[in-house]
Amino acid sequence: MTTRIALGQLNVSVGDFAGNIARIVAAARAAHRDGARLLLTPELALSGYPPEDLLLRPTFYTTSAAALAELAEQLKPLTGLHVVVGHPHRDSAKAPGADASGAGAPSAHGNANRPIERGLPPVDTYNAASVLVDGKIIGTYRKQALPNTEVFDERRYFASDTTPFVFALDGVRYGVIICEDAWHAAAAQLAKAAGAEVLLIPNGSPYHLNKGDARVDILRARVAETGLPVVYVNLVGGQDELVFDGGSFVLDAKGELAMRMPQFVEGQAIVEFDGAAPQRGVIAVTPPLEAQVYAALVLGVRDYIGKNGFPGAIVGLSGGVDSALVLAIACDALGSERVRAVMMPSRYTADMSMLDAAEMAQRLGVRYDEIAIGPMMAAFRGALAGEFDGLPEDATEENIQARIRGTLLMALSNKFGALVLTTGNKSEMAVGYCTLYGDMAGGFAVIKDIAKTLVYRLCRYRNGASSFARRDIIPERVLTRAPSAELRDKQTDQDSLPPYDVLDAIMQMYMEEDQPLADIVAAGYAREDVLRVTRLLKLSEHKRRQAPIGIRVTHRAFGRDWRYPITSRFAEQIP
Repeated sequence: MTTRIALGQLNVSVGDFAGNIARIVAAARAAHRDGARLLLTPELALSGYPPEDLLLRPTFYTTSAAALAELAEQLKPLTGLHVVVGHPHRDSAKAPGADASGAGAPSAHGNANRPIERGLPPVDTYNAASVLVDGKIIGTYRKQALPNTEVFDERRYFASDTTPFVFALDGVRYGVIICEDAWHAAAAQLAKAAGAEVLLIPNGSPYHLNKGDARVDILRARVAETGLPVVYVNLVGGQDELVFDGGSFVLDAKGELAMRMPQFVEGQAIVEFDGAAPQRGVIAVTPPLEAQVYAALVLGVRDYIGKNGFPGAIVGLSGGVDSALVLAIACDALGSERVRAVMMPSRYTADMSMLDAAEMAQRLGVRYDEIAIGPMMAAFRGALAGEFDGLPEDATEENIQARIRGTLLMALSNKFGALVLTTGNKSEMAVGYCTLYGDMAGGFAVIKDIAKTLVYRLCRYRNGASSFARRDIIPERVLTRAPSAELRDKQTDQDSLPPYDVLDAIMQMYMEEDQPLADIVAAGYAREDVLRVTRLLKLSEHKRRQAPIGIRVTHRAFGRDWRYPITSRFAEQIP
């Protein structure tokens, strides 16, 4: 018998139960019109993912339970359509009208995996997925494997359960497991032992470089172990620093792709199953790395600004490569009419910087203003003249200029409501080549996880990509001149930093890969450069703790992934 299964690659919002219900219902109606018998939605699609410490609020669970019951009621007219929906679940949070066999039913499994802590009620809480059909909740699966690495801390919120959940549809038995469950063998094997013939896997798997390929490889391992085809549906959209890329797919019992959806695009797809065997459908091509990263940044900006209700964005445009990339991303995310560029020249700003900034703003069609900071810098010099008498100029005067610019941008943000997008990259953030309350001032750090060498690659990609209506938006000179903060005469970044290809490689090996210093030196990098970069990296931790959040695209970004103490006397030695 042929069964049509719909994959709902949805962009939901954390805590927006009403809005998320509307999205799921719209997807279900479309699936029903297309003759689907089953719709699979992503992990925690009802509440959004990750809810973080909202999960410590008892009312979050009662609201979720009520929303699940409301969703079941709204799906009732779609006769025969089975909808798998993810939701936070507390056994005691029974909603009025919930079916006794479903999300409101008490569990006999207990919460042995998490001790009762102060402020947490003594009840079971789970990352769950329920199956809804004909207005009823026919069963609920509770996630087994709880990730506690990288950006994940599910053991803070959830208990684990090892009970499989399998249901029958059109003569085929479907087993549900959730996200991290699929990265280990146990949950899939338990589902098979319970009679599953197809695995349904809702996911909230955030993007990082090359993760799409890793997901397919991991699921192929599960297929090889169980002999079961899998339907894998992933979230899409931005949630604070995380970006979910979708890329949902289906594997047959041999581990071959039967269908794959595009990345970074909300949508829906249908796959036909002949019994338990998926039929081949459209397989979206995986874009090149630069295209993936650029799309992730655009989606992250669009959703952060859109979901938080900002009317637009402000970018301090310097004529350099970092602010050029951020301005391009902002315009592609929001439209030029919602983006404003501000150039704030000083006596050290080169003419070419002003010309290039104005030229790029003109190419993009954004509002462009110039506010000279010379008069304000003179006022600061006068106010501090007595305190600084007899002392030479140093980084203090450079930082004052950056802080004047930050104050101006934040004033515009306060007055007009638009969000300031900061322009610092990961290389600068690593070694502290940034100014607290200056160029770090703002609401969202678009490229804080983008190394400087990748910044240039992304600019080249954006200039040449045929998928955009406007190409060559970044003037060539911005990409070829030596980078400079332009805070003193004849300044370049390389005056105080190793070449960026060296800096980025050391940063990647030390910060992202946790390699010992000796191994980095053995890889061919000068001992002096390794010690210098890693010393600056540790000294700059206090700055990064005060930086705005920004988009994560590597498997280890500064922020939730990186938890190093500010106060520490540990110094790794090189033999």
